[in-house]
Parts: sequence; structure tokens; C-alpha cells
Amino acid sequence: QCKVFIDQTMTVGTRWAERIETELRQSDFLITFLSAQSINSEMVQGEIEKAHHFAKEQEGRPVILPVRLDYREPFQYPLSAYLNPINWAYWGGTADTPRLIEELMQAINGGELTIGEKHKEDLIEVSPTPSFPQPLPLAQPLNLHTPEGAMDPQSAFYVKRQSDGVALEAIKQQGVTIAIKGPRQMGKSSLLVRTIDAASKLDKRVAFLDFQLFNKVALTNADLFFQQFCSWLTDVLELDDRVEEYWNSPLGNSQRCTRYMSRYILKELDVPLVLAMDEVDSIFDTDFRSDFFGMLRAWHNSRATIPIWKRLDLALVTSTEPYQLIENLNQSPFNVGEVIDLVDFTAAQINELNERHREPLNPEEEASLMELLNGHPYLVRRALYLIASHRATPTDLFSQATDDRGPFGDHLRYHLFRLHDKEDLIEGLRQVIRHNTCQDDLIFFRLRGAGLVRKDGRKVVPRCALYADYFREHLHV
Repeated sequence: QCKVFIDQTMTVGTRWAERIETELRQSDFLITFLSAQSINSEMVQGEIEKAHHFAKEQEGRPVILPVRLDYREPFQYPLSAYLNPINWAYWGGTADTPRLIEELMQAINGGELTIGEKHKEDLIEVSPTPSFPQPLPLAQPLNLHTPEGAMDPQSAFYVKRQSDGVALEAIKQQGVTIAIKGPRQMGKSSLLVRTIDAASKLDKRVAFLDFQLFNKVALTNADLFFQQFCSWLTDVLELDDRVEEYWNSPLGNSQRCTRYMSRYILKELDVPLVLAMDEVDSIFDTDFRSDFFGMLRAWHNSRATIPIWKRLDLALVTSTEPYQLIENLNQSPFNVGEVIDLVDFTAAQINELNERHREPLNPEEEASLMELLNGHPYLVRRALYLIASHRATPTDLFSQATDDRGPFGDHLRYHLFRLHDKEDLIEGLRQVIRHNTCQDDLIFFRLRGAGLVRKDGRKVVPRCALYADYFREHLHV
């Protein structure tokens, strides 16, 4: 007999973030219901991500059982990375309830959900892009298997910044290194996707690796990490995996990886390669980060003397300051080539985005949005989407801004969920809210990388008024 926990039924006063993580870790199964409303929830994504990583550590537990609730659209990234490789169930209405219950019981008793690889294509339907597509928490990698590459469905609402021109001009060159820096949801991944798109149109081969997808075991074992890095790259490029052959030597991991890249990967391809790496600060806490990033810097330097390395472009995305990732800056790949530091939207850019949404906000409301969000790209886009699509009025949006069930509630709860077991970061954020300072530089850089705080002259302040108000209440400042 199974004990059931439902995350929507916790009583008032429950330390919900801690409770959810505890229940996920102890669960044998996670049944996740995916509807048009929940599919873009940052909390839903966060819970699935946690369950995925726990399963890697705990011999496959919890098993994720995805149930599509009358939802036929393709999963968007990053859910696609977690859910596409496994079977699904589908519920189209109340008539399907008995069948779904039976199917879930069979899966819990050792069977599998019925929608496997053969039947997924029959289920999936792609709807026409609406006038105001819902903003996604993360940029979507391009489908590089189509000749023209997939167009970003939200491109009409993409605000070009000066940094776009820098990246797109750089990728035209041969043998370049591009580092894109900025806090969470600043538009780093979107710029990387646009850079990848430009590279593919130049007939460069692209390999996209999101470092968030490395499992925790690999992040504790240097030998395993470097092998997985090479195997993953090989798989993305659809080449034969020869990692074991190259690892059978007394050389160190960086040297083996370098030989694999120069003697096999680059020679096997007949076009230049763009190695695009997102969320590279996921290996921030590893013992081998300096070895890995030092290896990338060596690849960059090798272009000057070894011709084959000119066929490799590097594009890296990080939300952490480079000198927090690697102690010796002479071994860092983040301070060479084109270094792009993204910043929040200006008032003029918010005005431009408001116009693209057919001006749902008047000038006074635009100014209020800037005051509330300080140009936070994702939240500005979300606010305009909700109002332009008549899901909220400006009055409701501003009056309910910090409510857990309000227009930004899912986003705010996700941040709290990510913070709940990090007492050092919680105390650092309290310090920022109380005193506009953060005495520990490392804590400051981690909070800034998470997109929660920013520098204002000599002061450290919450990134926007929305965060200040929400965390002042929920962290009991």
C-alpha cells in the first residue's frame, strides 16, 4: 500500500519547500500532472528536476510518471530533456479516468505507462503560434536537425541589445571564444540560441550541452565527468563513441579529453564545430572545475599554434563571475575572446516591448512596471503577456504582485524552493534586505548569479522591488 503526498494540500504554516524536497527524496514514484496551465510552471519544473537527480542517486527512485491532462503539445526544454526519454500517460477527459487509474497502478506495480516511443508521434499536436505566446522560463534550443533550423516562436518579442550584435559578429569568424555572463533569466540562453542559429546558417556544426543535465555522481568524480563530457559530445554529433579507447592511457583527464577532441572529433568533422555550453557554473562546487576550465582556455590558446584548433568555436554561458569559477585567471576561458555581460531592460526597452504587445500599459503603468521589476527581462515579458492576453488587469497585476497565487507567485515560490536548504544564502539575502550590504563576497556572487541581488553603487540591493517585498515577508526580515 502506498502513502500519497499531494503538494497542494499542505496546511498553513508548513515549511513547504523543505517538506516537498523531503517527500520527493523519500518517494518511490512521482506522478506529475501536466496541463496547458502547469507545463510552464517553474515549480513543476523544479520538482521534476529534483526527482530526476534523486533518481540518479537512489537507484532509480523516485520513478517519474508523467500524465498529460488533455495536453498534446511537445514538451518544452528543460522538461523535454527529462520526460521525452520515458513513457507517458494521457487523460483526455473524465471518461479516461478509470483507464488512467488502472494504468498508474500497473506502473506502480512494476509495469510501464502505455505511451512509449512508437505512440508519441501519434499523440503530439503542434498548435499555431498565438498572437501573444506565453513567455518561457528558459530559452528553447534550436532543432538543428531541420535544414533551416527552428525559428524561435517568441522572436517577435525578443528585444535586441547591443550585445546581440557583438555575439553575432564574433561567430562569423573562425576559431572564436564567446563568454555570455549575467544573472538567471537575463536572456543569456536566448542570446546563445541566436548565436547557435547564426552559426548553423554559416554551415558550422553545433553541439549544445546544458551542464545542468550532468548527474550528481558525475559532479563528484572527475574521471567520470570528463568521460561523460566526451561521450555526450560524441552522441550529440552522432559519431561513434571511442571514449574508452582514448581513456586507456596513463594521461590525466584534461589531456585525454584534449586528445579526443583534436585527434578524433575535429578530424572526423568536415566543417568547423561550435561547442555551445550553457549553465557551465553547474560545476562551480566541483574539485575539478579549474582543470576543466583550464582545459578550455588551453584549447583557446592552441589556435595560435595548431591549425586544427581554429576549427573549434567555444560559446559559454555563466551566471557566476569568472574568477569565482577558476582561481588562476590565466587559465580562464571567460576573460578571452568576446566577453558579453548582459544587463536588465531599460525603460526604453520596456516601452518597445509594450508596443509589440499592442500597448496594454499606459505610460504611468509602464513606469510602475519598471519600478516594480527594475527591467527583469523574463518578468517584464510575463507581465505584458498576462495583461495583453487578458489574463490579468494592470490593477490586479500590481495589487497581487507578491501573492503566492498571484501573477508572479509560481516564480517567487520557485526561488524560495531553491533557497530553503541554503542557510548561508538566506542569511546573506536577509542582510541585503536589512542593511543593503553583503559582507561575504562569495555569498554576494552566488545571490547575484541566482538573479536575486544587484550592485547599486557601493550598496548591494535586491534585484527589484518585487523581490524585496516578497522575501522581506517570507524570510521574516
